[in-house]
Amino acid sequence: MGSQSRARESRSQGERGAGRVPPGYKKGTMTDDPKPTRTDVLIAGGGFAGLALAIALRQGLGSSFAVTVADPAFARTGNGDGRASAIAAAARRLFETLGVWDAVAASAQPILDMVVTDSKVDDAMRPTFLTFDGEVSPGEPFAHMIENAPLIAALTQKAKAEGVTLLAEAVATFEPKAVASRLEVQLAKSGTVATRLLVAADGARSKIRERAGIASHGWDYDQSGIVTTVSHERDHHGRAEEHFLPAGPFAILPLTGKRSSIVWTESKKEAARIVALSDAEFHVELERRFGLHLGDIQAVGPRRAHPLGLSVARDFIADRIALIGDAAHVIHPIAGQGLNMGLKDVAALAEVIVDAARLGLDPGTHDVLERYQRWRRFDTAAMGVATDGLNRLFSNRSDVLRLVRDVGLGLVDRLPVLKGLFIREAAGLVGDVPKLLRGEVL
Repeated sequence: MGSQSRARESRSQGERGAGRVPPGYKKGTMTDDPKPTRTDVLIAGGGFAGLALAIALRQGLGSSFAVTVADPAFARTGNGDGRASAIAAAARRLFETLGVWDAVAASAQPILDMVVTDSKVDDAMRPTFLTFDGEVSPGEPFAHMIENAPLIAALTQKAKAEGVTLLAEAVATFEPKAVASRLEVQLAKSGTVATRLLVAADGARSKIRERAGIASHGWDYDQSGIVTTVSHERDHHGRAEEHFLPAGPFAILPLTGKRSSIVWTESKKEAARIVALSDAEFHVELERRFGLHLGDIQAVGPRRAHPLGLSVARDFIADRIALIGDAAHVIHPIAGQGLNMGLKDVAALAEVIVDAARLGLDPGTHDVLERYQRWRRFDTAAMGVATDGLNRLFSNRSDVLRLVRDVGLGLVDRLPVLKGLFIREAAGLVGDVPKLLRGEVL
């Protein structure tokens, strides 16, 4: 892995700088700018998925392949995102192959084991029904926890080093039909960009998906996930905990130091009430669910409630458009797979584009993009169904269902082969895994 990263770093030297407005870039509209700026791929959205895709394409195809990322967030100083994310082993391999992981490794906490309980909030005991060892192979944890801000910063710096053009503005609109094998895209504040492929990485409320006429199917769970960071007196020793409570899962996910990230599911109404409490009242509610096994606790990060639901785009592609990440799918966080699914999209689309471009094919044509859609749509639908079923099974107050699921968890805990399969699935290493997720260069 280290030699691959060094090779990438070496190849990127001498390539054009990033973060600059491309030569010839000028203000105008799609009708009054006869010579729009050109790029091979324009990515709308500078989050994890958008930046990772940009880096992968530049590393795979070199400086002759122009990649642009547009996001108003590039104009902001600092990163106010106080959240943390679970990075599965396959996603870590992707970041390592792209040469990003070394920059954030010190900020990443390996998950060394995991326990699952099922109880009511005020139960005196929370018996453990399922345990997982945290390695997919010797010395390789199945996941790491990392705070979002340092990872976004590392991806941004790597994109600049690889010669990705970063534009601090949003995509406003685009022509619905390709013109001379290009899609003409109007940016929000300045000019027009002609691109062979527009990638929507602009989140769950994707404007590009909407303007492309791609419907999304799903439903709201009438639940919110309360997210905050907690410090505690004792060391967590890399242990993750998932407590299934009647309102939904309460996850304690280890961070570096004596800290943990909390993902706490409640009904929307109850979550809004809890978030609005005073610090002292919030502490009482938190401690009831967290427990005292790690000693005294304190919420040390901002607390926010995020609405939960299931949404999967009917299509992942349109004319010279591809959807990745939350623009393509949003699932319940019960299995911690949302971000990792988006990075699977990145790895699959990057591989498809690189393979096509090396054969001299236009990466924005339907035949090329259809390969990406076939690769990702079934896996996404299957994960959506799985997380939806888990949420319905565990987020309820039925004693009968509680007995059934506890028997099931106990049986799984006694079957090492099945537990091993679950770990590999959680690590993102099951099925037709793209090269980057296997740790292979494109």
